[in-house]
Amino acid sequence: MQNRQDRQHSTGRGKRFAVAIGAGVLAAAGFHGTAFAWEPAKPVEIVVPFSAGGASDQMARSIQSIIAKHQLMKQPVIVVNKAGASGAEGLMDTKASRGNPHKLLVTSSALYTVPMASNLPFSWRDLTPVAMVAQDEFVLWTNASAPYKTVTEFVDSAKKSDGKTRMGGTSSKREDQIITTLIQKKTGTKFIYIPYKGGGEAATQLSGQHIDANVNNPSESIAQWRAGEHRALCVFAPERMNYTTKVTQTQSWKDIPTCKEQGLDVQYQMLRVFMLPGGVTPDQQKYYVDLMQKIVATPEWKEYLERNALKGEFIAGKPLEDFLVKDENSHREILKEAGFMAAR
Repeated sequence: MQNRQDRQHSTGRGKRFAVAIGAGVLAAAGFHGTAFAWEPAKPVEIVVPFSAGGASDQMARSIQSIIAKHQLMKQPVIVVNKAGASGAEGLMDTKASRGNPHKLLVTSSALYTVPMASNLPFSWRDLTPVAMVAQDEFVLWTNASAPYKTVTEFVDSAKKSDGKTRMGGTSSKREDQIITTLIQKKTGTKFIYIPYKGGGEAATQLSGQHIDANVNNPSESIAQWRAGEHRALCVFAPERMNYTTKVTQTQSWKDIPTCKEQGLDVQYQMLRVFMLPGGVTPDQQKYYVDLMQKIVATPEWKEYLERNALKGEFIAGKPLEDFLVKDENSHREILKEAGFMAAR
């Protein structure tokens, strides 16, 4: 009798334990088992308005991998590159997809710079903000075989070249050319600016010595830096990056001085933001805000931030709209200073 009671008690504990484990597995699985007012009914496209290999493309594919690994969505994610017209193709494609909740745009300051520089009939207000997930830095990169090892040496060399120093970057009248123009204004140097479809191509061209420098994001040149092909002269930020793990044999991201430290007072940082087309419902917007919150909480995302020297910063809702208004106004002044505002 006692043995049977013990077995019943043990069986009851076993069932309770199994239920607890099952609940833990469901919780760990993310969204599965959670009721949503809306969720995707077919594959979701992440539109990258730049070519493969650039920072936006890398972010989209990393997020695609995180979603799949943690089963954060029941539907698959497809990354689609629409790199035409300096990013305008991707922006206009998303604008034209009004009411489509199965399309996400991952973008940057191109939200403002492309329309301002080209009179493109587009505004970020045509879309539905989801979340800003990070801010990205820009670094002045040169080929490691070049004789200059400081910003001063690079600028002096550029001045002596009589305007023949080649600076590569992503697209025209975008962040890379804006920074290049600000360097020219601050130092009195002249560059030949060569636009490419993305930062990956600009990195390859620098490795092949087809250009003399670029201002790529860290993620766009980390492989070449680690391989000893590129040299990081300075970061265009108000302070040094925080990551102290060595990337090369001798340097971490934190070891790169700011450009201001090197005597070049030019600063520029860029948001990384996700947007839905306009005309989606609040429930659809909320689904993707919740999804992004899940993504940025994963260890893989934290590793991604450090690996690519991104500044993690999550903003959604009204604070994000306020940020976009302020950042847009700031870029308007920068483009005016660079002389890139299109005639109205």
